[in-house]
Amino acid sequence: MSDYLYERVAAGIQTQIEQGTYAPGERLPGVRKLRRQYGVSVATAVAACELLEQREILEARPRSGFYVRGRARHATAPPEVSAEETPGPSLVSGQERVLELVQAHHDPDLMSLGAAVPDAGFLPGAALDRSFARVRRRARRRIAGYDFPPGSSELRVQVARRMADAGCSTGPDELVVTSGCQEALVLSLRAVANPGEVVAIESPTFYGILQAIESLGMRALEIATDPADGMIPDALAHALRTWPIRACVMMPSFGNPLGHLAPPARKAALVALLREHGVPLIEDDVYGELAFNSVRPWAAKAYDEDGDVLYCSSFSKTLGAGLRVGWVAPGRYRDRVMYLKYAGSQASPTVTTLAVADYLEQGGYERHLRRARRRYERQVRRFVDAIGRHFPEGTRVTRPRGGFVIWVQLPRSTDAVILQQRARAVGISIAAGPIFSSSGRYRDCLRLNCAHPWTDTVADAVARLGTIARELHREGIS
Repeated sequence: MSDYLYERVAAGIQTQIEQGTYAPGERLPGVRKLRRQYGVSVATAVAACELLEQREILEARPRSGFYVRGRARHATAPPEVSAEETPGPSLVSGQERVLELVQAHHDPDLMSLGAAVPDAGFLPGAALDRSFARVRRRARRRIAGYDFPPGSSELRVQVARRMADAGCSTGPDELVVTSGCQEALVLSLRAVANPGEVVAIESPTFYGILQAIESLGMRALEIATDPADGMIPDALAHALRTWPIRACVMMPSFGNPLGHLAPPARKAALVALLREHGVPLIEDDVYGELAFNSVRPWAAKAYDEDGDVLYCSSFSKTLGAGLRVGWVAPGRYRDRVMYLKYAGSQASPTVTTLAVADYLEQGGYERHLRRARRRYERQVRRFVDAIGRHFPEGTRVTRPRGGFVIWVQLPRSTDAVILQQRARAVGISIAAGPIFSSSGRYRDCLRLNCAHPWTDTVADAVARLGTIARELHREGIS
């Protein structure tokens, strides 16, 4: 739940708008009536409406009240659900293109809209600097030594407290600190599966998951995934009956690249289905704390009864990717994961884990998250609106309720790989769809990172992308 009453009221009003109780252009009840409906003060009702105004859901009209904003004039439909039928498990291919994408993030001559890395201006750099300074002063002896698995107890205590917000009753001793979420994913896969075995994944899915599967010699099986609600249980059930699946990896809360959020009932159903078949679930929850309505969704781990969910996350999307501070709650695989961590990298960087623990202990993290959520929501709306204005007719775009990436599906005759090449030639980097598939699907799709301040440069880049996409669309139908 949100820490602030006005955010809870805002979430309730937003839900009513999304359900159609209040239509675009319609006036909301007055703040005094809202006060009575929600049992709050007038000031709280006003603060809730002002928050929704910041999110561009409501608009205030002088001496008239708050109105539901009209839908964008160039509104786009959501992408289609990925195909139910897949050819079967396959080795992962085409991932060598990802290195070019991530290297482009550091090229000063490129506008990097491809890599899912938040702009430094969205991160609490000054507060982290103070935490690093305190740790260097107070923990010199510890910094000189190894931080062997399971890792810093101070950090694990702070993480366990945060996991409680995700519905997980996980103690500090049940956690293993890792070098980012990617290491947590690799360790989890190594703990539950062997080379050649089949791993079920969302389709499309984060290319880091595909690279982990590829590097371990495993085979991936893509499962149909709804762009709004995540992996489809019936599709997973069919795959479990058909193929010898050894593990399943998914991102059910604001997954990358779709930004989907699986409803609680779907998360519970997926966990129960996998439990029934004896298949462990590896959950990547790296975007879980970035819900736009400030209500932290429960993780799939919250529905785990037998320790079969290996929960992986990090602070890469909230505090900074360069920190490389992650963790895994491996359930009944804890001892195996802890040994693999030691055998693979021996320890985690002491100064970084202690600095992050110090920052969390200072109490400013929640304030930072509230600010980041509002900013990311605003940026996502701006990107979606700009795509509606500039991209060819028939373009589809996700509308995530958290995180900061969007998935764009172009008209069928438009090739996103060629769009990526032409965009690179004019100084813009994007992530074309095939790298999010084990078999190179989604040539008509791309992912964009919205975690940029909305400047003229960014606006011009999105407009230029739309121009190139329209040119490709005309070429494809001519």
